[in-house]
Amino acid sequence: MAESVPILVGVDGSRSSNEAVRWAAATAERRHAPLHIVDAAFVEGRSGVPIGLPPAYLEEQEPERRRLLSDAATIAENAASAGALTISTELVPGNPSRVLVELSSAAQMVVVGSRGHGEITGGLVGSVSIAVAAHADCPVAVIREPSADRATSGDAVVVGVDGTPNSEPAIEEAFIEASLRGVELTAVHAWSDVSLSALRPHEPTFHWPTIQEREQAALSESLGGFADDYPDVTVRNVVVKDRPVDSLVELAAGAQLLVVGSRGRGGFARMLLGSTSRALLHRTTCPILIVRN
Repeated sequence: MAESVPILVGVDGSRSSNEAVRWAAATAERRHAPLHIVDAAFVEGRSGVPIGLPPAYLEEQEPERRRLLSDAATIAENAASAGALTISTELVPGNPSRVLVELSSAAQMVVVGSRGHGEITGGLVGSVSIAVAAHADCPVAVIREPSADRATSGDAVVVGVDGTPNSEPAIEEAFIEASLRGVELTAVHAWSDVSLSALRPHEPTFHWPTIQEREQAALSESLGGFADDYPDVTVRNVVVKDRPVDSLVELAAGAQLLVVGSRGRGGFARMLLGSTSRALLHRTTCPILIVRN
């Protein structure tokens, strides 16, 4: 970990954003990294007036957004247990998702709330968090409102492992987080990404004990080098037949963090978010870290 590279958190004053600030502050403190708090907004003299709003709108925006940044910095200070966290703030004119993606190249992690102000689609995850998770150059943590209270109460970090090199960046981040938090790492591997309910158990190609033994070996091989680098982390291997999303959601329900790659073994290079990571963004209730692969 590059200790001088900041943890970046995007804020907008929503409850979800405030939880993201608390989570980001705790993460930055564990990683001995500075915390950079960013608010992207329309600012007088540097942005055009949004359609349908009076010209005076921008005159009121900048002081309000700077107050929001100050409040976020106070939240971060209170969340840092040792009180030694380096915090900086920045007001950047522009679209929030575009700004955060542009700044992600100079961050070790971007943290966003699951939904901000103005998210009226009814979805569990807002458009900004999905866009940042899909396009950022570094890992992206998406935080739901209850997650800050659970950030130190769970007993594990959970990581999805598909048995291909695509999983390696996520595995490394998961070991880092488990080591820093002093908790167990639960590694989950599914033999199939699709439901096998239509496959008759007596067919010669389906002998689950044999398949399970083979997949356990493949999972251990995927984790081996990382386990050597982090001997302090206890690892629990979980192999399931199919439907990795269901298993990950279930195991992450009591976890501190869920870590997955942006694309799985079936993901095309042009896909920015695979079906598994996208589904988990909408279904998981704990903080989720999407790692570019």
